[in-house]
Amino acid sequence: MQCSACHVNPSGGGLRNAVGNAFAKGSVAANALPPGWSDWSGSVLDQRLRLGGDLRSAATRTEVSGQSSQSTRGTEQARLYADVQLIKDRLGVYLDQQLSPGKSVRQEAYVRLSTSDMAWYAKAGQFYLPFGWRLQDSLTFVRQLSGVSMTVPDKGLELGMTQGAWTAQMAYTNGPGKRRSDAGHQLTGQLSWLQSWGRAGLSMSQVRAPGGNRDAWGLFAGTTTGPVAWLSEVDMVADSGFPEGKRRQLAGLLEANWLMVQGHNLKLGSEFLDPDRRIGNDHRVRYSLVYEYTPIAFAQLRLGYRKFGGIPQNAVDNRRQAFAELHAFF
Repeated sequence: MQCSACHVNPSGGGLRNAVGNAFAKGSVAANALPPGWSDWSGSVLDQRLRLGGDLRSAATRTEVSGQSSQSTRGTEQARLYADVQLIKDRLGVYLDQQLSPGKSVRQEAYVRLSTSDMAWYAKAGQFYLPFGWRLQDSLTFVRQLSGVSMTVPDKGLELGMTQGAWTAQMAYTNGPGKRRSDAGHQLTGQLSWLQSWGRAGLSMSQVRAPGGNRDAWGLFAGTTTGPVAWLSEVDMVADSGFPEGKRRQLAGLLEANWLMVQGHNLKLGSEFLDPDRRIGNDHRVRYSLVYEYTPIAFAQLRLGYRKFGGIPQNAVDNRRQAFAELHAFF
Protein backbone atom coordinates (compact mmCIF):
# COMPACT_ATOMS: atom_id res chain seq x y z
CA MET A 1 0.00 0.00 0.00
CA GLN A 2 0.97 3.65 -0.24
CA CYS A 3 2.58 5.28 2.82
CA SER A 4 -0.55 7.41 3.31
CA ALA A 5 -2.61 4.24 3.82
CA CYS A 6 -1.19 3.89 7.36
CA HIS A 7 0.30 7.31 8.18
CA VAL A 8 -1.09 10.82 8.54
CA ASN A 9 2.02 12.17 6.79
CA PRO A 10 1.44 11.56 3.04
CA SER A 11 5.15 10.75 2.56
CA GLY A 12 5.19 8.28 5.46
CA GLY A 13 6.54 8.00 8.99
CA GLY A 14 5.33 9.35 12.31
CA LEU A 15 1.71 9.38 13.45
CA ARG A 16 -0.45 6.44 12.36
CA ASN A 17 -3.99 6.84 11.11
CA ALA A 18 -6.87 4.48 11.90
CA VAL A 19 -5.70 1.91 9.34
CA GLY A 20 -2.16 2.02 10.71
CA ASN A 21 -3.37 1.38 14.24
CA ALA A 22 -5.64 -1.43 13.06
CA PHE A 23 -2.67 -3.01 11.28
CA ALA A 24 -0.58 -2.77 14.47
CA LYS A 25 -3.35 -4.52 16.43
CA GLY A 26 -4.34 -7.18 13.92
CA SER A 27 -1.29 -8.00 11.79
CA VAL A 28 1.81 -7.29 13.89
CA ALA A 29 1.18 -8.51 17.44
CA ALA A 30 1.36 -12.14 18.58
CA ASN A 31 -1.60 -11.77 20.97
CA ALA A 32 -4.77 -9.72 21.15
CA LEU A 33 -4.99 -6.70 23.42
CA PRO A 34 -6.70 -7.06 26.80
CA PRO A 35 -10.42 -6.19 26.89
CA GLY A 36 -11.05 -2.47 26.86
CA TRP A 37 -7.78 -1.62 25.08
CA SER A 38 -8.67 -2.77 21.59
CA ASP A 39 -10.88 0.24 20.75
CA TRP A 40 -7.97 2.70 20.53
CA SER A 41 -7.70 4.18 17.03
CA GLY A 42 -5.80 7.35 17.88
CA SER A 43 -8.64 9.76 17.18
CA VAL A 44 -10.62 11.89 19.61
CA LEU A 45 -13.11 14.77 19.32
CA ASP A 46 -15.01 13.20 16.43
CA GLN A 47 -11.76 12.51 14.54
CA ARG A 48 -10.84 16.19 14.59
CA LEU A 49 -7.79 15.42 16.73
CA ARG A 50 -5.46 12.45 16.32
CA LEU A 51 -2.79 11.63 18.94
CA GLY A 52 0.11 9.22 19.08
CA GLY A 53 3.49 8.61 20.61
CA ASP A 54 6.71 6.63 20.35
CA LEU A 55 9.06 5.58 23.18
CA ARG A 56 12.34 3.72 22.77
CA SER A 57 14.56 2.79 25.70
CA ALA A 58 17.71 0.75 25.14
CA ALA A 59 20.83 -0.73 26.69
CA THR A 60 23.83 -0.95 24.35
CA ARG A 61 27.25 -2.56 24.75
CA THR A 62 30.05 -1.61 22.34
CA GLU A 63 33.33 -3.48 22.02
CA VAL A 64 36.39 -2.01 20.28
CA SER A 65 39.58 -4.02 19.92
CA GLY A 66 42.24 -2.89 22.40
CA GLN A 67 39.79 -0.79 24.42
CA SER A 68 37.51 -1.38 27.37
CA SER A 69 33.91 -2.23 26.57
CA GLN A 70 31.48 0.67 26.76
CA SER A 71 27.90 0.29 28.01
CA THR A 72 25.12 2.85 27.78
CA ARG A 73 21.47 2.72 28.75
CA GLY A 74 18.55 5.10 28.79
CA THR A 75 15.89 6.68 26.63
CA GLU A 76 16.70 6.77 22.94
CA GLN A 77 13.65 8.84 22.13
CA ALA A 78 10.27 9.84 23.51
CA ARG A 79 7.99 11.55 21.00
CA LEU A 80 4.44 12.80 20.95
CA TYR A 81 2.48 13.26 17.72
CA ALA A 82 -0.65 15.30 17.10
CA ASP A 83 -2.73 16.15 14.05
CA VAL A 84 -5.56 18.68 14.19
CA GLN A 85 -8.15 18.69 11.39
CA LEU A 86 -9.11 22.35 10.94
CA ILE A 87 -11.21 21.39 7.89
CA LYS A 88 -11.85 17.67 7.94
CA ASP A 89 -9.82 15.77 5.31
CA ARG A 90 -8.73 19.06 3.75
CA LEU A 91 -6.73 21.28 6.11
CA GLY A 92 -4.67 20.04 9.05
CA VAL A 93 -1.87 21.01 11.41
CA TYR A 94 0.71 18.35 12.30
CA LEU A 95 3.19 18.26 15.21
CA ASP A 96 6.02 15.86 16.10
CA GLN A 97 7.64 16.83 19.42
CA GLN A 98 10.66 14.96 20.80
CA LEU A 99 10.55 15.16 24.58
CA SER A 100 13.65 13.09 25.39
CA PRO A 101 16.63 12.65 25.53
CA GLY A 102 17.74 16.13 26.44
CA LYS A 103 15.54 19.15 26.12
CA SER A 104 12.28 19.12 24.21
CA VAL A 105 12.84 19.56 20.44
CA ARG A 106 10.26 20.18 17.76
CA GLN A 107 10.93 17.79 14.89
CA GLU A 108 7.97 18.47 12.63
CA ALA A 109 5.42 21.30 12.62
CA TYR A 110 3.57 22.03 9.40
CA VAL A 111 0.26 22.95 7.86
CA ARG A 112 -1.11 20.49 5.30
CA LEU A 113 -3.68 21.26 2.60
CA SER A 114 -5.01 18.40 0.49
CA THR A 115 -7.82 17.24 -1.74
CA SER A 116 -10.34 15.03 0.02
CA ASP A 117 -8.93 11.86 -1.60
CA MET A 118 -5.31 12.89 -0.87
CA ALA A 119 -4.52 12.76 -4.60
CA TRP A 120 -2.78 16.14 -4.21
CA TYR A 121 -1.39 17.89 -1.16
CA ALA A 122 0.85 20.74 -0.06
CA LYS A 123 2.53 21.25 3.29
CA ALA A 124 4.47 24.19 4.63
CA GLY A 125 6.60 24.42 7.76
CA GLN A 126 9.15 22.04 9.24
CA PHE A 127 9.14 18.42 8.08
CA TYR A 128 11.24 15.38 7.12
CA LEU A 129 12.39 15.36 3.52
CA PRO A 130 11.23 12.71 1.03
CA PHE A 131 14.31 10.66 0.10
CA GLY A 132 14.53 6.85 0.09
CA TRP A 133 13.09 4.54 2.71
CA ARG A 134 11.75 5.87 6.01
CA LEU A 135 14.07 3.71 8.13
CA GLN A 136 13.75 3.62 11.91
CA ASP A 137 17.54 3.35 12.22
CA SER A 138 18.88 6.78 11.29
CA LEU A 139 22.47 5.46 11.61
CA THR A 140 22.26 3.27 8.52
CA PHE A 141 24.85 4.30 5.95
CA VAL A 142 22.22 5.32 3.38
CA ARG A 143 20.52 7.65 5.88
CA GLN A 144 23.83 9.14 7.04
CA LEU A 145 25.19 9.68 3.53
CA SER A 146 21.98 11.18 2.13
CA GLY A 147 21.65 13.40 5.20
CA VAL A 148 17.91 12.66 5.23
CA SER A 149 16.38 10.82 8.18
CA MET A 150 13.67 11.13 10.80
CA THR A 151 16.05 13.12 13.01
CA VAL A 152 16.93 15.84 10.45
CA PRO A 153 13.91 17.99 9.55
CA ASP A 154 14.07 21.05 7.30
CA LYS A 155 11.88 24.10 6.75
CA GLY A 156 10.12 24.92 3.52
CA LEU A 157 7.35 23.81 1.19
CA GLU A 158 6.48 20.33 -0.13
CA LEU A 159 4.08 19.41 -2.91
CA GLY A 160 2.95 15.82 -3.49
CA MET A 161 0.55 13.65 -5.44
CA THR A 162 -0.79 10.09 -5.52
CA GLN A 163 -2.23 8.97 -8.83
CA GLY A 164 -2.96 5.25 -9.12
CA ALA A 165 0.31 3.35 -8.79
CA TRP A 166 2.43 6.52 -8.74
CA THR A 167 3.41 8.83 -5.90
CA ALA A 168 5.64 11.87 -6.12
CA GLN A 169 6.95 14.59 -3.81
CA MET A 170 8.96 17.74 -4.41
CA ALA A 171 10.28 19.88 -1.55
CA TYR A 172 11.99 23.29 -1.59
CA THR A 173 13.66 23.93 1.77
CA ASN A 174 16.36 25.96 3.51
CA GLY A 175 19.00 23.24 3.44
CA PRO A 176 20.94 21.52 6.26
CA GLY A 177 22.01 23.70 9.18
CA LYS A 178 21.03 26.90 7.41
CA ARG A 179 20.17 30.05 9.33
CA ARG A 180 17.65 32.53 7.97
CA SER A 181 20.35 34.97 6.79
CA ASP A 182 22.41 32.31 4.96
CA ALA A 183 22.32 31.97 1.19
CA GLY A 184 21.41 28.74 -0.55
CA HIS A 185 18.62 26.20 -0.58
CA GLN A 186 17.84 22.49 -0.96
CA LEU A 187 15.63 20.84 -3.57
CA THR A 188 14.48 17.28 -2.82
CA GLY A 189 12.28 15.06 -4.97
CA GLN A 190 11.03 11.51 -5.06
CA LEU A 191 9.02 9.34 -7.44
CA SER A 192 7.83 5.82 -6.57
CA TRP A 193 5.91 3.12 -8.42
CA LEU A 194 3.72 0.68 -6.48
CA GLN A 195 2.72 -2.74 -7.80
CA SER A 196 1.35 -5.98 -6.32
CA TRP A 197 4.90 -7.37 -6.10
CA GLY A 198 6.27 -4.33 -4.22
CA ARG A 199 7.58 -0.90 -5.08
CA ALA A 200 10.53 0.88 -6.72
CA GLY A 201 11.54 4.51 -6.54
CA LEU A 202 13.98 7.23 -7.46
CA SER A 203 15.11 10.08 -5.19
CA MET A 204 17.16 13.20 -5.82
CA SER A 205 18.51 16.03 -3.71
CA GLN A 206 20.42 19.19 -4.59
CA VAL A 207 21.97 21.50 -2.01
CA ARG A 208 23.23 24.90 -3.10
CA ALA A 209 25.26 26.65 -0.42
CA PRO A 210 28.30 28.99 -0.21
CA GLY A 211 30.27 26.24 1.52
CA GLY A 212 29.85 23.88 -1.43
CA ASN A 213 27.16 22.25 -3.51
CA ARG A 214 25.90 18.72 -3.00
CA ASP A 215 24.03 16.43 -5.39
CA ALA A 216 22.52 13.12 -4.28
CA TRP A 217 20.67 10.38 -6.16
CA GLY A 218 18.99 7.34 -4.70
CA LEU A 219 17.40 4.18 -6.02
CA PHE A 220 15.25 2.06 -3.71
CA ALA A 221 13.03 -0.99 -4.09
CA GLY A 222 11.15 -3.49 -1.94
CA THR A 223 9.38 -6.78 -2.51
CA THR A 224 8.25 -9.93 -0.70
CA THR A 225 9.10 -13.59 -1.18
CA GLY A 226 6.75 -15.64 0.97
CA PRO A 227 7.25 -14.61 4.63
CA VAL A 228 10.33 -12.46 3.83
CA ALA A 229 10.08 -8.76 3.00
CA TRP A 230 13.12 -7.24 1.24
CA LEU A 231 14.30 -3.62 1.26
CA SER A 232 17.15 -2.26 -0.84
CA GLU A 233 18.61 1.17 -1.49
CA VAL A 234 21.66 2.62 -3.25
CA ASP A 235 22.59 6.29 -2.77
CA MET A 236 25.23 8.24 -4.71
CA VAL A 237 26.51 11.64 -3.57
CA ALA A 238 28.80 14.21 -5.19
CA ASP A 239 29.89 16.79 -2.60
CA SER A 240 32.06 19.80 -3.51
CA GLY A 241 32.44 21.02 0.08
CA PHE A 242 35.77 19.27 0.71
CA PRO A 243 39.23 20.99 0.68
CA GLU A 244 40.43 18.79 -2.19
CA GLY A 245 37.34 19.55 -4.27
CA LYS A 246 34.43 17.34 -5.25
CA ARG A 247 34.20 14.00 -3.46
CA ARG A 248 32.02 11.18 -4.79
CA GLN A 249 30.51 8.77 -2.27
CA LEU A 250 28.35 5.65 -2.40
CA ALA A 251 26.20 3.81 0.15
CA GLY A 252 24.06 0.69 -0.14
CA LEU A 253 21.57 -1.25 1.98
CA LEU A 254 20.04 -4.71 1.64
CA GLU A 255 17.65 -5.83 4.38
CA ALA A 256 15.50 -8.93 4.86
CA ASN A 257 12.64 -9.14 7.36
CA TRP A 258 11.52 -12.70 8.01
CA LEU A 259 8.12 -13.01 9.68
CA MET A 260 8.72 -16.37 11.38
CA VAL A 261 5.24 -16.37 12.96
CA GLN A 262 2.97 -13.46 13.79
CA GLY A 263 4.63 -11.29 16.42
CA HIS A 264 8.16 -12.63 15.72
CA ASN A 265 10.32 -10.88 13.10
CA LEU A 266 13.98 -11.54 12.29
CA LYS A 267 15.78 -8.68 10.56
CA LEU A 268 19.06 -9.23 8.69
CA GLY A 269 20.88 -6.25 7.22
CA SER A 270 23.97 -5.72 5.09
CA GLU A 271 25.35 -2.25 4.40
CA PHE A 272 28.20 -0.74 2.39
CA LEU A 273 29.78 2.72 2.42
CA ASP A 274 32.50 4.11 0.16
CA PRO A 275 33.39 7.54 1.62
CA ASP A 276 35.66 8.51 -1.32
CA ARG A 277 35.45 6.64 -4.59
CA ARG A 278 38.90 7.89 -5.68
CA ILE A 279 40.55 5.97 -2.84
CA GLY A 280 40.72 2.19 -2.95
CA ASN A 281 40.12 -0.08 0.05
CA ASP A 282 38.64 2.66 2.27
CA HIS A 283 35.12 1.26 2.32
CA ARG A 284 33.14 0.35 5.42
CA VAL A 285 30.53 -2.32 6.05
CA ARG A 286 27.91 -2.98 8.72
CA TYR A 287 26.04 -6.24 9.31
CA SER A 288 22.97 -6.44 11.55
CA LEU A 289 20.94 -9.24 13.10
CA VAL A 290 17.86 -8.03 15.01
CA TYR A 291 15.07 -10.07 16.58
CA GLU A 292 11.78 -8.24 17.18
CA TYR A 293 9.09 -9.67 19.43
CA THR A 294 5.71 -7.96 19.60
CA PRO A 295 3.68 -9.74 22.31
CA ILE A 296 0.73 -7.35 22.10
CA ALA A 297 -0.08 -4.34 19.95
CA PHE A 298 1.90 -1.18 20.70
CA ALA A 299 4.70 -2.95 22.64
CA GLN A 300 7.83 -4.52 21.19
CA LEU A 301 11.10 -6.00 22.46
CA ARG A 302 14.13 -5.79 20.14
CA LEU A 303 17.42 -7.68 20.60
CA GLY A 304 20.22 -6.98 18.15
CA TYR A 305 23.85 -7.49 17.23
CA ARG A 306 25.86 -5.40 14.77
CA LYS A 307 29.34 -5.97 13.39
CA PHE A 308 31.21 -3.12 11.72
CA GLY A 309 34.12 -3.44 9.31
CA GLY A 310 36.60 -0.92 7.90
CA ILE A 311 40.28 -0.36 7.36
CA PRO A 312 42.33 -2.42 9.87
CA GLN A 313 44.16 0.68 11.18
CA ASN A 314 40.92 2.14 12.58
CA ALA A 315 39.71 0.02 15.49
CA VAL A 316 36.48 2.01 15.92
CA ASP A 317 35.43 1.17 12.35
CA ASN A 318 35.77 -2.53 13.29
CA ARG A 319 33.69 -2.44 16.46
CA ARG A 320 30.96 -4.83 17.59
CA GLN A 321 27.70 -3.79 19.21
CA ALA A 322 24.88 -5.57 21.04
CA PHE A 323 21.67 -3.96 22.24
CA ALA A 324 18.30 -4.60 23.86
CA GLU A 325 15.49 -2.14 23.24
CA LEU A 326 11.97 -1.69 24.53
CA HIS A 327 9.73 0.02 22.02
CA ALA A 328 6.28 1.30 22.99
CA PHE A 329 4.00 3.22 20.64
CA PHE A 330 0.34 4.16 20.32
